[in-house]
Amino acid sequence: MTSRRLIAENRRARRDYEIEETFEAGIMLLGSEVKALREGRANIAESYASDEDGAIYLINAHIPEYAPANRANHEPRRRRKLLLHRKEVGKLAGAVQREGRTIVPLKLYFNDRGIAKIEIGLAKGRKMHDKRGVEQKRDWQRQKARLLRDRG
Repeated sequence: MTSRRLIAENRRARRDYEIEETFEAGIMLLGSEVKALREGRANIAESYASDEDGAIYLINAHIPEYAPANRANHEPRRRRKLLLHRKEVGKLAGAVQREGRTIVPLKLYFNDRGIAKIEIGLAKGRKMHDKRGVEQKRDWQRQKARLLRDRG
């Protein structure tokens, strides 16, 4: 069993998008960014990933400055390269270009070896009525489970 220490989660992603496939990627970080992540401070809610120059980059993820780093600090919203296998990069880039999919960050965490990883999803956008339908179905499942639990 892998132990993950969750840093940040994009909770709206599963509501706004239909996640078709997930990938685990490493992130190229600076030292001050890793220190800030160890404090548990990051926000990936408004971020996305993009294919540029044959690589996948995480854009608009906010990792706040690490105060003790002083002059050697990083820019909070800089582009960060995601480390994926070449086949994965090709698959993601092809899906984005041909099928109009989006690459959405889902979770940012430290794996059991203490290395910062990000879980990204290949996603298809949902329309407003799709979101409502999914919410109604989930609420009904929850209500049904509650009824069965109370009777049995």
